[in-house]
Amino acid sequence: MTSFSPSELAQRIGSGLLSFPVTHFDADDLSFDEGAYRENIERLAKYEVGGLFAAGGTGEFFSLTAAETEQVVTAAVQAAPEGTPILAPAGYGTRTAVEYAAAAERAGADGILLFPPYLTEAGQEGLARHVAAVCRATSLGVIVYGRANATYTDETLARLADECPNLIGYKDGTGDIDAMTRIHTRLGDRLTYVGGLPTAETYALPYLELGVTTYSSAIFNFLPGFALEFYAAVRGRDHATVHALLRDFVLPYTEIRNRRPGYAVSIVKAGMTATGHGAGPVRPPLTDLTAAELAELTELIGKLPSGATD
Repeated sequence: MTSFSPSELAQRIGSGLLSFPVTHFDADDLSFDEGAYRENIERLAKYEVGGLFAAGGTGEFFSLTAAETEQVVTAAVQAAPEGTPILAPAGYGTRTAVEYAAAAERAGADGILLFPPYLTEAGQEGLARHVAAVCRATSLGVIVYGRANATYTDETLARLADECPNLIGYKDGTGDIDAMTRIHTRLGDRLTYVGGLPTAETYALPYLELGVTTYSSAIFNFLPGFALEFYAAVRGRDHATVHALLRDFVLPYTEIRNRRPGYAVSIVKAGMTATGHGAGPVRPPLTDLTAAELAELTELIGKLPSGATD
């Protein structure tokens, strides 16, 4: 049973840093390593975070079966201390997404992140029906993820906000400043806005001016101290600190990330290895960093102050 009503979850999500924990896999057969995953959730939940998204994008939702997803979410709910919101994924076709929403409730999740529908493009009317069906199927707060083949206009989100009381947030993965400006201007504080571009730290400061008070930090997985320092600097509009941290770590990190498709996830698992919190390999179709790239990332991390990994 969730500890948060949709409105309470919206407030909590918007007030702190968010993260998508990686999903741990056994190195031999790529099966879910539940014990290691639970230990990692316990580790991350000791920090002040607005919420953790189990089996999300960085958690390789796209490579998990429905049964595995429910297992991962259940493990996260049980391992996290009381008061740490755990959000579960829903996605693919509408009926499948509804089933994922039901599984999230069974697992005791506090909310749902609704990923884009699988493969096909759709117009605004179809996307609206997709979101509304999932919202109607659950009592949990729902955050809709706008990216790729599911980009939402301000008109569509305003209509959904009127129809669906438990639609609590919009996560932007498009980087369309014009669209984000229109959405925030139209809906104001009706929704909580989450930055969802890869390595969201890169965009965090300008997005704050658009009403995006939080973002999902993949870096938090392996550099929680660094990620929280960065978030505090963003919220404090400390431009000097933000730019220094971008220069010294985030931008060099993204240079490695950009070398191959899928590395936005792979580099996070590499970071876990580099900091002594190995989570196993990524599942195909993703590929792990090369040994040379892992060494390069390890060297980059080693240049940070010791508190970055605490």
